[in-house]
Amino acid sequence: MNYGKSIELFLVNGTADSIVTAELSNWNGKAIKIPRTEVKDCKREDITGVGVYFLFCKNEEDGKDSVYIGEAENVEQRLKIHLSDYQQGKEKYYWTTAVVFVGAALNKALIRYLENRICDMAAKCNRYQVLTKNTYKNTIVKESEAAAMEEFLDNIRILINTLGYKVLEPLPTKQITRKDDTLFLETQHAKASGVVTEEGFVVFKEAQVSASMAAKMPTKMRRLREKCEANGTIREGILQEDMLFSSPSAAAAFILGYSASGPLYWKNRAGVSLREIE
Repeated sequence: MNYGKSIELFLVNGTADSIVTAELSNWNGKAIKIPRTEVKDCKREDITGVGVYFLFCKNEEDGKDSVYIGEAENVEQRLKIHLSDYQQGKEKYYWTTAVVFVGAALNKALIRYLENRICDMAAKCNRYQVLTKNTYKNTIVKESEAAAMEEFLDNIRILINTLGYKVLEPLPTKQITRKDDTLFLETQHAKASGVVTEEGFVVFKEAQVSASMAAKMPTKMRRLREKCEANGTIREGILQEDMLFSSPSAAAAFILGYSASGPLYWKNRAGVSLREIE
């Protein structure tokens, strides 16, 4: 059973585009969102201690959302090192926002544990490309500490989502979607299944994508198809991972290779269209 959560957001400089802190009631942890442009002059004591952090950016080659996940005994110093490394050409990615998580009970072993768990979760969710190369996978913590960090991790997931980053939120899958929620699209040259979500429409992996693309196919979907074929997300006409689209129509166009009305093409097991369902 899910319970309500009370979250306090504080706009430090009076705007959501600047530093924002987020805290859950009855939790000793804290989230601090800091724009890259404000890190250099940031004088906050709460980020000078032990913590884990997310650096959000875009992959310059394919435009995919990316994230670097790290840990540090002094997060402020580590963020400034990241800035310096980019200026010296040691880092290739340009992050725009840092989200830091600190807590009174954290220490070096615990943040290494958290970093590894967060990286694993983010990779499995597959919403962001994880740029972190190495973590301390064999960090040893006591059973009680591991339990406490799993609770800490759950709170990180809640707050990072509240701040607008779904890096730790998995997409719906065939395995966890109720059968009566699943919708299907099938033509002579394409076959797919998916589900409507609060974010849009998720097409499940193993969908058969039409080999051809019409001349009037939406430009955005054409480019996405070409990119997916180039990076292996589509292999031999088969979708290799679940994909989120902004709407059922965008999902249908991607699968079919031409503009199509999603509410008409997507149907449930009984053959009832999404338009009729809604």
